Amino acid sequence: MGCFPCFDSSDEGVFDTGSEREDKREEQPMVPPRVDLVSSVADSMRSKSNSRSERETQYQKDGSGVTISAQTFTFRELAAATGNFRPKCLIGEGGFGRVYKGYLESTGKVVAVKQLDKNGLQGNREFLVEVLMLSLLHHPNLVNLIGYCADGDQRLLVYEFMPLGSLEDHLLDLPPDKEPLDWNTRMRIATGAAKGLEYLHHKANPPVIYRDFKASNILLDEGFDPKLSDFGLAKLGPVGDKSHVSTRVMGTYGYCAPEYAMTGQLTVKSDVYSFGVVLLELITGRRAVDNSRPQGEQNLVSWVRPILNDRRKLPKLADPKLQGRFPMRGLYQALAVASMCVQDQAASRPLIADVVTALSYLASQAYDPGALHAFSNRSGRDHDERSHQGGVRVLANNEEGGGSGRKFVEEREESPRVVVGALNKDFDRERAVAEAKLWGENWREKIRANANQRDASNANG
Repeated sequence: MGCFPCFDSSDEGVFDTGSEREDKREEQPMVPPRVDLVSSVADSMRSKSNSRSERETQYQKDGSGVTISAQTFTFRELAAATGNFRPKCLIGEGGFGRVYKGYLESTGKVVAVKQLDKNGLQGNREFLVEVLMLSLLHHPNLVNLIGYCADGDQRLLVYEFMPLGSLEDHLLDLPPDKEPLDWNTRMRIATGAAKGLEYLHHKANPPVIYRDFKASNILLDEGFDPKLSDFGLAKLGPVGDKSHVSTRVMGTYGYCAPEYAMTGQLTVKSDVYSFGVVLLELITGRRAVDNSRPQGEQNLVSWVRPILNDRRKLPKLADPKLQGRFPMRGLYQALAVASMCVQDQAASRPLIADVVTALSYLASQAYDPGALHAFSNRSGRDHDERSHQGGVRVLANNEEGGGSGRKFVEEREESPRVVVGALNKDFDRERAVAEAKLWGENWREKIRANANQRDASNANG
């Protein structure tokens, strides 16, 4: 084989970053995999493992005429691509197996090759689920499956290569010489990951429950754009009049929703809880579970909850590695989103679509430490007071703004109804859920109004 890209620091030039990258495919609705389809794919894997057309694309169609395509590889091809799975090519390892960086001579692409551990957590069923899910689901925030290998008892998956690794690599337990993620990048990653979940929950048909949302499963491309990976535990969500699906408890301790861990009853709100935990990790820089910390601080959610009741302590939740370079109001709002996502009762959590709306706003408000410093010098005490209060005030029912219930309105500019008031000790869960829904309705209405206004202007022009 000669030289492999994993041995060379300049290898990233080989990775295809052109306009025709497969991960930029448009979102497509998902048609649920059927039992006979799973069976046909399994048969195809077995029948093709020794054929001469391993690099050709396999097509399997279900009764609805939906094409599932996945390229097949021989074990010999993938061994050559990774230098016989040499340790220097190893880029990740987990309960399902090892991930290697490889180079496909046939296409000239750098790829990630996941070799499943024969005695690991992911068996044939999970392998098939991942192949099917990633063949049917296409979104910019979902990792792209290139193909698979099912030679004999070997099970391997080939993905697009994500050059920056996982979110965990850049957020948790950083070495002293590694630059921490800044606030803007953290909010952008949170927003992109939420959009991936939104596609699974609200645009896939039927909905898909990811079931293993955590920092190590969020991969980052060269621009720190996130993509969800590892769909082996994904489950089709409830349809019709069913409120949940019952299944054995799988996932990672610290990220599992309490109702799922106790009863095995799975809903899309289970993913929302896991998202809230990862958002807390992004804000605090702490792991979901860290047994090296003092008693009472080992579980992130348990440690954060009492602090959320005291507004004066909220700045202490920010990751020390940020060194104070974050917007105080943005911190309060991000904590409010995370707080509602990790509510004990599933019904009290917002839909991920509303979370996307709130985080999209936060991510759009780019934080500039230099500009903030200049503004502080001009505004003095008045600015400090606004920062402490999160830049919001509460309108009573009879004040301007209309509607029913108490409304949170930002003094200086419009924003989603995510405010530090939702974090005080009088926090009303039902009101929080109503406000979470209100974010989406008001923000989407504003977007539609702006679009209509632009269209009218163009028509008149």
